Amino acid sequence: MLAKIGDKWSILTIMMLSDGTKRFSELQRGIDGISQRMLTLTLRGLERDGLVTREVFPTIPPRVEYTLTPLGRSLQVPVKALGEWVVKNLAELDAARRRFDAMGEGSD
Repeated sequence: MLAKIGDKWSILTIMMLSDGTKRFSELQRGIDGISQRMLTLTLRGLERDGLVTREVFPTIPPRVEYTLTPLGRSLQVPVKALGEWVVKNLAELDAARRRFDAMGEGSD
């Protein structure tokens, strides 16, 4: 469960839905780099786990909206904190990766 909730796309999707109900296209525009297929798989997984609800409206074309469930909303605080931590420390994380990569493999 931690691997699923902690993956990049799930965290970003939960963060986007923290602002309220969103349509698929809004989520895709708001999550930089996510493909349509990956967003579909992420939403299905979150829905399966009871974190997101999917509502289809009988319009042409059909309108589909996604909302966090109460269980999903209970993840907002830890997910937001994790996201803020990453943003705050991104430069340091990138620098550490560059230093590590510069050392090359097998230099321990």
